[in-house]
Amino acid sequence: MKFNQRREDEWSTIDYYMKEYGVTAQEAYDVFNKHIESAWKDTNQEFLKPREMPTEVLNRSLNLSRVMDVFYKEGDGYTHVKKPIKDAITSLLLEPITL
Repeated sequence: MKFNQRREDEWSTIDYYMKEYGVTAQEAYDVFNKHIESAWKDTNQEFLKPREMPTEVLNRSLNLSRVMDVFYKEGDGYTHVKKPIKDAITSLLLEPITL
């Protein structure tokens, strides 16, 4: 389905960005990937600083970031679930880990 043919509730963040800034999908992905890379750097730097907040609480935020990274690393894996995401979820939740 092409961008112009989608219902509004089917648009992804990339679609909105493309329309608002008049850029191609690849340009939008490039911008988002730069933001993601910067956010990972910030997150890693913050985890190295001592703080009063328990590590268990901070790990929740880090784990959410990791999940978002998996879903959006190669496009909008949440809106348009494809084989790599299905394989990752299957591997994580269904396949046993040998110790």
